[in-house]
Amino acid sequence: MKTYHFILCLLTAGLLASCQSKQQAAVVTQPNTVPAFSLKEGTLNTTMSIPGVLQPYQTVDLYAKVNGFIKVMTVDIGSVVHKGQLLMTLDAPEMTAALKQSQEDLHSKEAIYRGSKANYDRLLSTSKKPGTISPNDLDMSHAKMSADSASLLAAKSAYQLAADLKDYLEVRAPFDGVISSRNVYPGAYVTPSDKSSNKPMLTLQEQTKLRLVVDVPEAATGYFTDKGTVHFTVKTLPGKQFTAMVNRMAGSMDETLRTEQMQMDIVNNDKQLLPGMFAQVNLQLSNAQKNFIVPQSAVTENSQRIFVIRVVNNKAQWVNIQKGRETADSLEVYGNLKAGDVLISNATDEMKNGTTVNTV
Repeated sequence: MKTYHFILCLLTAGLLASCQSKQQAAVVTQPNTVPAFSLKEGTLNTTMSIPGVLQPYQTVDLYAKVNGFIKVMTVDIGSVVHKGQLLMTLDAPEMTAALKQSQEDLHSKEAIYRGSKANYDRLLSTSKKPGTISPNDLDMSHAKMSADSASLLAAKSAYQLAADLKDYLEVRAPFDGVISSRNVYPGAYVTPSDKSSNKPMLTLQEQTKLRLVVDVPEAATGYFTDKGTVHFTVKTLPGKQFTAMVNRMAGSMDETLRTEQMQMDIVNNDKQLLPGMFAQVNLQLSNAQKNFIVPQSAVTENSQRIFVIRVVNNKAQWVNIQKGRETADSLEVYGNLKAGDVLISNATDEMKNGTTVNTV
C-alpha cells in the first residue's frame, strides 16, 4: 500500500513539472511587445549661446610721421572729433629750414633758366640771317637751356617734397569718432613708430556704430547666412535684449579654433554699449531642409556603433545612424532610413538583431 502511494506521488509530481515546463515555454516563445512610432521628417529649432565682443566700427592708432616736438594739442580723451579736424601740431625747426632752403634754391634755378632761355631765343632769332650765328653756338645755347630746365624741375620737386613733409606736422582725424586714448602731451618728442616699438600718440574710435564679432563653431556654420537675425545681452544692462542682423561672414575657418567669424553692425547713437564689452549671443539654429527627428530614447549605442532599432516583419533590425542637432528630448538622425519606418521608442542594445517583437 505504501508502495502504491509512493508511485502515485511520483506520477503527480511529474505531471505538474510537465505542465509548468510547457507554460514557461509558451512564455518564452511569446513575442516581445514594445512601444514604437512611425518615422517622419520635420524641422528642429535649437538655440546656441556663445560669447561675442563689441568692437568699434572703425579704430585707428595715430603715430607721428616725422620727428618733432608736440607744439599744440587740441583734443583729449573723450573728445568728439570730425573728419579732417586738426588734432595736434608738431614743431620741427629743421624741416622749416629745409623748406626755406628748397624755396630759395627754386628761385635761383628759375632765374638761371630764364636767362639761358632768353639767350637761346636771341640766338635763334639772329640765326635767321645767314652767316650771323654759328650753328654750333646755337646748339650749345639750346643744350644749356635744356640743362637749366631740368635743374628747375628738380628744384620744384625738392620744394614740393619739403612742403609735403611740413604738412606731416599737422595730425588730422581720418574719420568722425571719439578720442579713446592719449599717451603724449605738449613738449614731448615723438618719432615715426609702430605698435611693436611704441604706444600711439592718440587712438580714435568710431563709437556710434559698433561691430559685434562672434566666432561660430564649425558644427553650426551651416545654419547661418547674411541678413539672419541674432539676439544678444550684456552684463551691464541686465534684462535688456538687443537685436542685430548678420552683415558679414568670413567664409573660411580659423585653422586654430575651427570657427568662422561672423559680424553684425550695431547702431549705438545713445552710446549705451561700449567698445570692448562682452556680449552673450543667442543664435537660432534652423534650416529650411527637413530631416528625420526622433525622441532621444529611440537612439542607443554601444562601444562600436550608434543606432536605432527598426522593426521589419516583426523582427528587430539595428540601423547605424549619425546624430545631428539635439534638444532635451529630440534629435536629428542621419542614416539608411526612410519615412514610414517603424522604430522602437525605447531602444536598447539588449534587443539583438533578429529578435521577434510586436509593436504598439
